[in-house]
Amino acid sequence: MLSTRAIAKVILVTVAILGTLYLLYQVRSIVKMVFIAVFLAVALGPAVEFFQKRARMPRSLAILMTYLAILGGIFGLGLLVVPPIVNGVNDLVDAVPGYVQDIRNNKTLRKYDDKYHVTDKLNQEAKKLPNRLGDAAGALTSVTVGVFSAAVQLVTVLVLTFFFLKDGQRMIEWWLRQMGPGRAPRARAVLDDVYRAVAGYVVGNFLISLIAGTSTYIVLKILDVPFAVPLAVLMAFLDLIPLVGATIGGVIIGIVCAITDFPSDVIVWGIFFIVYQQVENNLLQPVIYRRTVSVHPLLVLIAVLIGGSQLGVLGALLAIPVVAGIQIVVKDWWNARRGAIAVTGPDAERPPPDVAPEAG
Repeated sequence: MLSTRAIAKVILVTVAILGTLYLLYQVRSIVKMVFIAVFLAVALGPAVEFFQKRARMPRSLAILMTYLAILGGIFGLGLLVVPPIVNGVNDLVDAVPGYVQDIRNNKTLRKYDDKYHVTDKLNQEAKKLPNRLGDAAGALTSVTVGVFSAAVQLVTVLVLTFFFLKDGQRMIEWWLRQMGPGRAPRARAVLDDVYRAVAGYVVGNFLISLIAGTSTYIVLKILDVPFAVPLAVLMAFLDLIPLVGATIGGVIIGIVCAITDFPSDVIVWGIFFIVYQQVENNLLQPVIYRRTVSVHPLLVLIAVLIGGSQLGVLGALLAIPVVAGIQIVVKDWWNARRGAIAVTGPDAERPPPDVAPEAG
C-alpha cells in the first residue's frame, strides 16, 4: 500500500507537469519563435563556420556576415524577379481577353464552351479584373498592423538565432558537463547526428529547389511560354515543400502551357516534368542528401500535414528535419535499450556451467 508521502509526491509531480504544460500553452507563441530560432541556428551553422574558419573572423562577425549574405541574396533575387513579375501581371491582365478568345479557336474547347458558356463568363470576369486588382491593392493598407507584427516577430527570431549561433555551443557543453562522463559522449554523438541531418537537409533542399527553378526557366524559355521568370520562381519555392510542392507547381505551369499553346507545350512540359521528377527523386536527392536524412515517406507525409496545420508553409518546410532529429534520438534510445537488455538479460547473468573432469 502506498504511503502518504508517496501519494503526496505523485500528486505534486502531476501538478507540476500539468502546470508546466499550461505555462507552455500560454506562451506557445514564444515557444514557437524559440523553436524556429533553434532550427535556423542549426541551418545557418555551416555558413557561420565557413566565414569563421575560412575568413578567420570572430564568431559574432561571421554571424553578421551570414545575415548580410542572406539579405543580399534576397535583395538580388528581388531585383531579378520582382520587375518581371510586375510586368507579367500587367501583361496577364492585358492578355486575358486574348486567352479567352483562344478557347473559341480550339474545336474541342469550343464544343464545351457552347454548352457551358465559359467564354462569356470569363469575359465578364476579365473586364472586372483591373478593378479587382485595384481593390486588392487598396486592401493591402488594412494589413499594415499584421505586417508590422510579422516584422517584429522576424526581428525577434533573428535576434534569438544570433544568440543561439553565438553561445549555443557553450550552452550545449555546459549541459553535457551536467550529464557526467558516462552519458555525455552518447548525448554528444546524438546531437552531432541531429546537427548533420538538419544542416544537410536544409542545404540540400535549397540546392535541389535551385536546380528545379533553373531547369524550369530553361524549358519555359525554349517553349516561349510567357511569365517564365515568375513561374520558375514559383516552382523553386514550391519544390521546397516535401512530397506535394513540386507536383502543385507542375500542374500550375501545365495549365499556363495549355493556355498558351495547346497541346504541344503541355506535352513537352509534361514529359520534362515527369523525367525531372524521376531524376530528382532517384539521383539528386540520394546524391545531395546522402545519409543525412533517411525518413520513411509515410512519416514525411504525416509530419508535413502536422507542420502545415501548425505553422503553414514554414511548418511543412521544417517537418522533415524535425522528424529526422526525432528519429535519430529514438533510434539511439532503442539501440541503447537493446544493448542493455543484451548485457543484463537472463542469459548474460547466468554463470557458465561447471565442467566436470573426465574420469580417468
